[in-house]
Amino acid sequence: MTNSERTERLVLPGVLTAGQATATVAGIAAVQRTDGAIPWFRGHHLDPWDHVEAAMALDTAGEHTRAEAAYQWLADHQLPDGAWYAAYRDGDASEPTDLSRESNFCAYVAVGVWHHYLSTGDDAFLDRMWPVVSRAVEFVLALQQPGGQIGWKREPDGTPVTDALLTGSASIHQALRCALAVAEHQEEPQPDWELAAGWLGHAVRCHPERFLDKSRYSMDWYYPILGGAVTGDAARRRIDEGWDEFVVPGLGVRCVSPNPWVTGGESAELALALWVMGESDKALDILRWIQHLRTEDGMYWTGYVFDDEAVWPREKTAWTAASVLLAVAALGGDEATTQVFSGERLPWGLVPDCCPSAGAPTP
Repeated sequence: MTNSERTERLVLPGVLTAGQATATVAGIAAVQRTDGAIPWFRGHHLDPWDHVEAAMALDTAGEHTRAEAAYQWLADHQLPDGAWYAAYRDGDASEPTDLSRESNFCAYVAVGVWHHYLSTGDDAFLDRMWPVVSRAVEFVLALQQPGGQIGWKREPDGTPVTDALLTGSASIHQALRCALAVAEHQEEPQPDWELAAGWLGHAVRCHPERFLDKSRYSMDWYYPILGGAVTGDAARRRIDEGWDEFVVPGLGVRCVSPNPWVTGGESAELALALWVMGESDKALDILRWIQHLRTEDGMYWTGYVFDDEAVWPREKTAWTAASVLLAVAALGGDEATTQVFSGERLPWGLVPDCCPSAGAPTP
């Protein structure tokens, strides 16, 4: 399939035309450095999670060489413990700006690697990246707590922070399932990962008390669904309960309640979560609403303070544009993107037989 054919898959009425999709892909590509690193925007820092998200967006548009370069950057700069620093100055590994290592940042490489493989069928790539994924997962699981939740990070001196973030753990749940898919393809059974994924999902579904209270943040609302831990009727109840608090009709999704600030990234991710639930019409509404954040060069402002009618901050991040492309790709039926986010073909791990009303999956 040619790049132009792939870009056609990013056409969504009221959201992106073919020309607009091409411009957005070009905007992300323009941010990427020659070494493969993708910072938030030129002159700003890179973090590993958003770097992966941008690489995934490039794959949706057939920019596989660029995406592979992004994953090679991760392979080249993985630390001996399997992690990456939380932030690097404009992608420069010689100048990290945050020496802590965050668990969900490190886990997300598994999602990106599996997405790239599904996009390309490149077995040689998967062979090269398997050790990278394996080391990253081992770093993350060393932070898992007895209740299943994953500690937030290690401090620069290696001290583990055992407090857990619900959004981060929900994202790690998706990453572990993708890592298990990679392991299965490599014929490298990982029973410890299966158990870890099952107990992590159980903690996300059934034990909110095991996580720091960040319920004012919309990500804590929808990420248990986006990460695949909460499904079915429980997912619908969760969305219904938070809808009026976080959704601003016509504008998008608040980042933090009750602040009058909608953000493109959270809005696009909610659209993706709604698609996962089978609510494509609502997802399409959200994506149409946030077109007020789109700029002439095809990128998107990070957010908008609607009480002041002001764009804030005045930055156009690669990851905001990437989140829009991934949501559009899912709604458009891109095979790799639908597999990674629907989770229908991902291994579940060992799911505890408890909390069925909380949306436990049925593998």
